[in-house]
Amino acid sequence: MQMTGKVTRESLMTLEAYSKWRKENKPAVVKHRQLRSVQLGDHLNIQFESELTIRYQIQEMLRIEKIFEEEGIEHEIEAYAPLVPDGSNWKATLLIEYPDINERKRELKRLIGVEDRLFVEVEGEGRVYAIADEDLDRENDEKTSAVHFLRFEFNRAQCAAILAGAGVKLGCDHTHYPAHVTIAPETLASLAGDLRQAPA
Repeated sequence: MQMTGKVTRESLMTLEAYSKWRKENKPAVVKHRQLRSVQLGDHLNIQFESELTIRYQIQEMLRIEKIFEEEGIEHEIEAYAPLVPDGSNWKATLLIEYPDINERKRELKRLIGVEDRLFVEVEGEGRVYAIADEDLDRENDEKTSAVHFLRFEFNRAQCAAILAGAGVKLGCDHTHYPAHVTIAPETLASLAGDLRQAPA
């Protein structure tokens, strides 16, 4: 799977080529995803996306749905490609995890707005709150969704601090879910690789 910086139809593998690649490389992709996942408390799992995770997601959707027509491929690219970080941000999928269905129903009601209360705190440079669900709203007056898509947009000083090795915390200050955790060094090293350029 070749990383080109941008996911296009031409840069994706055919179903046959992907099937062969997948057999050998799936464990490495799973490991990469685990490295970039941060557990916040018992019930929030934040999976930071990369070009690799998004390419893999698109190729998996094409494989599962057996999509090989141009229109179907473009539809999957449009759905997932915006989740590839583009130099000044981290992008992530937020999973709200409650195995018990009744507890999940109750907590998704209590946690309305939680996606907007997630933040990244860069040592010496303050907090950046998540910009959530830019494609469509995933909550209503009754409950929030169990899945949200987030973008953490950094300014030049924050980018520079992260690249220079500053400590970074991930947190949530929602009334019903106060939590924070220091991002592990190996995870932070992978995430720092997303910051290819500092914005003006």
